[in-house]
Amino acid sequence: MKLLSTAFGNFDSIPIKHTSEGEDISPPLRWQGVPDGTRSLALICEDPDAPHGTWDHWVLYNIPPSISVLAEGLKQLPHGIQSCRNSWGKTGYGGPNPPSGNHRYFFTLYALDTVLQLPEGATKANLINVMRGHTLAEAGLVGTYQRRHG
Repeated sequence: MKLLSTAFGNFDSIPIKHTSEGEDISPPLRWQGVPDGTRSLALICEDPDAPHGTWDHWVLYNIPPSISVLAEGLKQLPHGIQSCRNSWGKTGYGGPNPPSGNHRYFFTLYALDTVLQLPEGATKANLINVMRGHTLAEAGLVGTYQRRHG
């Protein structure tokens, strides 16, 4: 399975419009090679370089396997897709905003053999817990970002 973006390549800098210094809109993502037997997909975007532990920027689950693209600036989730809370306590995408230095942002897509049941207000930790034992494949894309303005 492969995860790609037309906005940036693997280990390339994330364009400013996808960060809190810009428009803070989600980057366009697409994937291919979803394995047979996939019943849903999950997407996690996180920053492991955050000063107080990994910061969750975007957490989606129950993406139907018939979908292979998430459009840029996604505000309204396509039918069926659900969102967990990010580290700001909100659902939806929150762009990079590192306090200092160049941070890495890991976008990871998981192909799952089940559709997940999670309570309203679930977190990435809840998602990872219910995904355990259901992952058929995963794909990753890493973007980097360093603040332009102090």
